[in-house]
Amino acid sequence: MVNNQEKKITAEELSKKHREISVAEFFTKNRHLLGFDNPIRALLMTVKEAVDNSLDACNEIHILPEIYVEIQELSETRYKVIIEDNGPGIVKANIPKVFGKLLYGSKFHRLRQSRGSQGIGISASVLYSQLTTGKSTKILSKISKGKQAHQYELNIDTKTNSPNVIKDENADWDKDHGTRIELELEGKYQKGKQSVDEYIKQVAIVNPDAHITYITPEKERQDFLRGTNELAKEPKEIKPHPYGIELGNLIQMLSITTTRTLQSFLTQDFSRIGPGTAKDICAKAKLSANTKPKNMDRQEAEQLFKAMQETKVMAPPTDCLSPIGADILERGLQKEVNADFYVTTTRPTSVYRGFPFVVEAGIAYGGDIEKESQVRLMRFANKVPLLYQQGACAITKSLGETKWKSYGLNQSGSNMPTGPAIVVLHLASVWVPFTSEAKDAVAHYDAIIKEIKLALQECGRKLNTYIRKHIRAAEQRQKIDLFGKYIPELAASLSHLTNKKEEVILKKLEKTLKKELPTLESENGEKK
Repeated sequence: MVNNQEKKITAEELSKKHREISVAEFFTKNRHLLGFDNPIRALLMTVKEAVDNSLDACNEIHILPEIYVEIQELSETRYKVIIEDNGPGIVKANIPKVFGKLLYGSKFHRLRQSRGSQGIGISASVLYSQLTTGKSTKILSKISKGKQAHQYELNIDTKTNSPNVIKDENADWDKDHGTRIELELEGKYQKGKQSVDEYIKQVAIVNPDAHITYITPEKERQDFLRGTNELAKEPKEIKPHPYGIELGNLIQMLSITTTRTLQSFLTQDFSRIGPGTAKDICAKAKLSANTKPKNMDRQEAEQLFKAMQETKVMAPPTDCLSPIGADILERGLQKEVNADFYVTTTRPTSVYRGFPFVVEAGIAYGGDIEKESQVRLMRFANKVPLLYQQGACAITKSLGETKWKSYGLNQSGSNMPTGPAIVVLHLASVWVPFTSEAKDAVAHYDAIIKEIKLALQECGRKLNTYIRKHIRAAEQRQKIDLFGKYIPELAASLSHLTNKKEEVILKKLEKTLKKELPTLESENGEKK
């Protein structure tokens, strides 16, 4: 029973308990949303976020990346992570905000391909380090040869989501420019498919222009040398496409635009809308082309939005993307995977929800790859490896739904095929539709799945040609060679049964066997 004598709580009293939650406070209690849900993954995520930033920074100033990664084991559960690059460095005033403020960055508002975009990554690693060890993070950065480096020690004030600077001083550093970060965290190191080791190797495959030096916790040095000196193409920023926005976005854009007329708003604030198309949109929306955007109400915005979706507009420009390229991807595979056959492809640009994207695929077959095991899938989005949630990813779904028996691999139903092969799938886009903030899996968009399947089929056809021409012919020859060992015994037995000369029978059997031998060709065209 309810005690009627208890004092009732009023709305005014409840309101006193309400207060704003900072972003840092939220992720303090929900760090699993960012991928820091266990010690093994936390170590990987910290390396990933720092390396992603380093590669993006080097790409932006058109320089071949030199990345140094070191993990030091301090105890069974504690590690120090050091990442150093030769990028442009960070202006002194921005260093505290980049590393000590969640949702601060330069990529979120730009429509162009980049590894990170949310402004959460490296600051989330700083927050995790702070939560698990209580230690501050050290940052050293230098922007040019003629200037001094700046060294910071900082942590995050979770109540205000702002940097708390502990040390700020000039420092000597023999590099011309670059950034170095050191932080301690609670973690666990292990080898295997979801390890830091595997992440670094896969980064080297899809970023063959980078030289990566990696020092493991076991003090083993691994050098991932460049596979090309060709710089990655720099993606250009584009304006929103009319098919890629929602009504709320449009209303916001109308309220902040600097244009004076609706026609100029459409032509200047969107991509692929020229004066003629703008007039068509205005006519369909039953709005004057001279309407002032900032004076439009919600109903007029809705009319405009509907007209934009119904008007035929060219697909968005594709120079906002920087795919790896089939030749460069093949070099990356050859550099890190010892196989007998390689095939790669880059599909033409496609569009989903007004966002351009490119799918690239590659297959490495034979060599040192295990023969009887399941085909190994390597998934990438904007040149970043996706090591978790493989079963929830559209890339995995597409691989399973491809009929691999037609391409020379064994497969049961829609399961992963088996055979000595590694399959690489890369999705490049200005906006990758991840299934969560941890960015582990690609959402199941029909347009994306279709392109992935087409890329796999293209590679599969070339793989099948290779298997039929080389592998199966070689297997047939091995069987015939084995049969040839028994010809003398067979000739003797037939001679005994038929009373014919053994030498005559032997010559006939050898002649027949010679006709059955397949002609094999080596890669240089010499017949075997």
